[in-house]
Amino acid sequence: MQGNDFSRTANVNGANVYYEYHQHPTASETFVLLHGFLSSTFSFRRLTPLLKEKYNVISIDLPPFGSSGKSNRFTYSYDNMANTVISLLDHLNVKNIHLTGHSMGGQIALNVMKKEPSLVDKGVLLCSSGYLKRMKWPVLMASRIPFFHLYVKLWLTRSGVRKNLENVVHNQDLIDDEMMFGYLKPFLEDDIFKALTRMIRDREGDLSMGELKKIETPCLLVWGEHDRVVPLTTGHRLAEDLPRSKLIVLKETGHLVPEEKPDEVLHHIQQFVNSKADEYSKQEQPQVKKGLPKTLLTET
Repeated sequence: MQGNDFSRTANVNGANVYYEYHQHPTASETFVLLHGFLSSTFSFRRLTPLLKEKYNVISIDLPPFGSSGKSNRFTYSYDNMANTVISLLDHLNVKNIHLTGHSMGGQIALNVMKKEPSLVDKGVLLCSSGYLKRMKWPVLMASRIPFFHLYVKLWLTRSGVRKNLENVVHNQDLIDDEMMFGYLKPFLEDDIFKALTRMIRDREGDLSMGELKKIETPCLLVWGEHDRVVPLTTGHRLAEDLPRSKLIVLKETGHLVPEEKPDEVLHHIQQFVNSKADEYSKQEQPQVKKGLPKTLLTET
């Protein structure tokens, strides 16, 4: 246990995993939150306080990010990260979850739904990554060069925390010192760059269209209208390929929807979890534009 009564660590699937567990005194429903690439539980700092008022909330630092272990012996594939999430929830004896993933975390959430469909009641995908291929072989070969992790560190240092944040939020006024330090903190030690080098080699491609079409978990997709990291076109493709899904688009919002519009995200999540599962069957979704088979809602 670290720091306070909800910050914890567990050794599961060969990894030391940091997570935050907010247990509600009467809630029967549990949200599990998975962050995106180069992020951590910090990215849910505005959404978690809202969710924990009514639900149990488990927010996980996926290895090698945040405060979780950064071993260069761990396999950093999305399949193995999904195994790690499943192992942690088994360790905690938590079942029937609402699995929520942002960006890369969305793709790992989909892997969990594929591997253990009975574990997840409903899925929430916030600007989920999708359809990305594995790294090309020249990059894979280069990652084996000694000290390649220093090139990874240089690349991230040159881009800078503020520049990266400007790319993921639409409202630039949100960026302050607290936000910049929160996203910078996990990258102050070199171990993360060594682990990221391993991740370059381990990460397989995203789930294929065929694999997505077999996922029967009802899924809510929430996207920022101005997402420059995972464009809205990816959201439309996922809404088409996931059999029981619904896409909602938030206006004046970028990639980091849990930071930018936590209240709106909560509103749509609550509507979703309180709905009947068959409301998200494909045939019941009205069209709003030619070529968009799912409901497309907008929020100001």
